[in-house]
Amino acid sequence: MKTTLQTIIQETLQKEKRNLFTFLTGAGISSESGLPTYRGSDGIWIKGTKYHKPEEFGTFRYFSQNQEEVWQYNLFWKKLIEQATPNQGHFTISKIEQLLNKKFQLITQNVDGLHQKAGSKNIFEIHGNKQTVRCVSGCGNVMPIPLEIKSKELTEDLTEKDLELLHCQNCGDWLRPNTLWFDESYNEKLYFLNSALKSAKNTGILFVIGTSGATTLPQMLTETVLQYGGYVIEINTEENSYFFERFSRTKKYILIKKKASDALMNIKEIIEEYK
Repeated sequence: MKTTLQTIIQETLQKEKRNLFTFLTGAGISSESGLPTYRGSDGIWIKGTKYHKPEEFGTFRYFSQNQEEVWQYNLFWKKLIEQATPNQGHFTISKIEQLLNKKFQLITQNVDGLHQKAGSKNIFEIHGNKQTVRCVSGCGNVMPIPLEIKSKELTEDLTEKDLELLHCQNCGDWLRPNTLWFDESYNEKLYFLNSALKSAKNTGILFVIGTSGATTLPQMLTETVLQYGGYVIEINTEENSYFFERFSRTKKYILIKKKASDALMNIKEIIEEYK
């Protein structure tokens, strides 16, 4: 397995076209930082909320009728994110970016900003970022959550000041978390749909880390990479993802059964050796 991975990396480094090293990350890479995943055994979407199923609660439709409840949940997430720090996996990806420069692309489903905290720069956040907001009426640009809004415990009520700050200063409508909900679609402006797919067409190796592959764009990315002759290398300790079930019989798919941080360190060392 190690020899095969070395050969693929060496060949991709030598290619003049379709030579991107693209990293697709999901919530699993942030689990070592203490953030719960979405669909794992400790997942937020497995547990859901106290009263609602995830596919109901995590929607724009639900938000439009229950803004305060949804914001309580998101300000609890704000607290989790503020307490989290990047782990070795995040830092190793950042170091790989420094090694590869223009041959590197990071596509993340994560909304926690930990890749940026670790130093990564060339990032497409295809599900948005929980530390940013935008007006539901679309009258302004994406912006950071106002500094005056503090994080909350899950059951902690919003204050009058919170409610004031969570409304758009331009039109008075609600601000919303700048994240992709279940009943919304990918697009280029907010979620880098076209940019991510363009990167996939030019990818020599797609490293899939910490994602079950349950959403459509990651599935499209892997299909595109394989269609254009690239490799898909999944890092997962279990054989339970969409990628394994869909591609395990494909010659250009490899599963590395290691912790993300350990596998990424090995990948970095191989790149250093051949670069």
